[in-house]
Amino acid sequence: MTESGRRKRNRTVAQVSPRPWRDLRYAYAAIEPLSADEVALIHRSALTVLEDIGMRIQSGEARSLLRDAGFRVDEAAEQVWFDGDRVMELVALAPATATVRGRDPAKRVTMGEGHFALTAVGGPPFVSDLEKGRRYGSFEDQTNFLKLTAQSDLLQIMGGTSVEAHDLPPETRYLDYYLACCTLSDKPWKPLTIGRHRARDAIEMAKIWYGETEDQLAADPVFFLNTNSNTPLVLDSEIAQGVIEFARLGQPITVTPFALAGAMAPATVAGALVMQTAETLASCALVQAIRPGAPYIYGSFICNADMRTGSPAFGTPEYTFGAQASGQMARFYGLPWRSSNVNASNAPDAQAAYESMMSLWGAMTGRASVFNHGAGWLEGGLVGSYEKFILDLEMLGMMVAWQTPPAITEAEIGLQSMREVGAGGHFFGTDHTMERYKTAFYAPLVSDWSNFENWSERGSLDAAQRASKICKDMLGAYQPPTLDPATREALEDYVARRKREIQSARG
Repeated sequence: MTESGRRKRNRTVAQVSPRPWRDLRYAYAAIEPLSADEVALIHRSALTVLEDIGMRIQSGEARSLLRDAGFRVDEAAEQVWFDGDRVMELVALAPATATVRGRDPAKRVTMGEGHFALTAVGGPPFVSDLEKGRRYGSFEDQTNFLKLTAQSDLLQIMGGTSVEAHDLPPETRYLDYYLACCTLSDKPWKPLTIGRHRARDAIEMAKIWYGETEDQLAADPVFFLNTNSNTPLVLDSEIAQGVIEFARLGQPITVTPFALAGAMAPATVAGALVMQTAETLASCALVQAIRPGAPYIYGSFICNADMRTGSPAFGTPEYTFGAQASGQMARFYGLPWRSSNVNASNAPDAQAAYESMMSLWGAMTGRASVFNHGAGWLEGGLVGSYEKFILDLEMLGMMVAWQTPPAITEAEIGLQSMREVGAGGHFFGTDHTMERYKTAFYAPLVSDWSNFENWSERGSLDAAQRASKICKDMLGAYQPPTLDPATREALEDYVARRKREIQSARG
């Protein structure tokens, strides 16, 4: 590599080197599109749904907990009807903020009351990049996304299985994912909530990783849990098992309805808001019945279906409005709120960018407390994209910079530099500029602001091609955090033992 090439590569890696841990906060008031009467109508309608229609709760243990909390249960139909007043008594127990911490004690995340957190994409079965195209995800891809997340100063919560590891056995691959979260980063992470055994294994591994008891983990939470109800109005048994285990440990939970207007919810934003609110209030009531005061996060994922195909149409004006309105409803209940950065594009192209920006505007102006799927989401959630991950870091960086407004002071105004330059000059070389040129403006990760001639001489790379290069540089520069060898060995031994037990049970 030439000296010029080394300088260019080093400059790229420096752009993505981790910065000091920071508390992400909003600078501006939320946009609230609903009137007070509209909020009240959505609230009343959601309680009417819970009282008159109820929810199908497919876990007998969850139904028993809800019966003990004062709700009417039909065991044969697996149906629970929720008295509105009792629901609100329980919802009122949930705190307005939730915090989680990493193994590094400095890496603490607050969600709610003006604080927000960002996470990477979670759950796609497929992965894509410019070189290999679209394909099933592998464990290497999964760990690559974890390494990218570990290096970002914006993404503060690890995991969510950014892509599925199809090259590992389905029944035990979650253990490899958990081990990767513990060994590739020291940030807090997201375990899976499908089934009691997956929840228990995450808890047992956290006890090893942190060197703490369950009481200590409960007193100062370490996990952020995001799971889903089966809209409309169903909570399945395995999801309920995971919710129960983590709620008993007092970990922050969001049970997010997928209120797809026209498919799983009425074909209006108003109807979707009511369906979403009903399901999240019922789920919050369950969590509070398990452990009063446990942190619960209002989950929103409202979007409209493309009525020609039935596919979700993410990043639409309806999605943006739904996000802002969801934030307003969450604040009405005094709960933190989860939103997302999503799009329906099949490639990391202009459509992916403008739909993601619409999603981000809805979440940011609605003051979301935590962004699930913050970076890497493509193709309506079917694909985790390497290039889109980097492009999303660019957009998230711009959003965070926008939420950090520049100071307006006499020193910043720079009247003396104006006197020096006078009329018709320029400010490139003034003392005022030279003191600030490294920090005055947002430093782009992917954007190329050079003129056409310089751009064309460097190979005329578009944004996705530049993102591909940055992604490779980040993976090449990755360094794992320090982990005590005895802790690593204990984690590896636990995973190996659990794999043997699971395989033995399967015969």
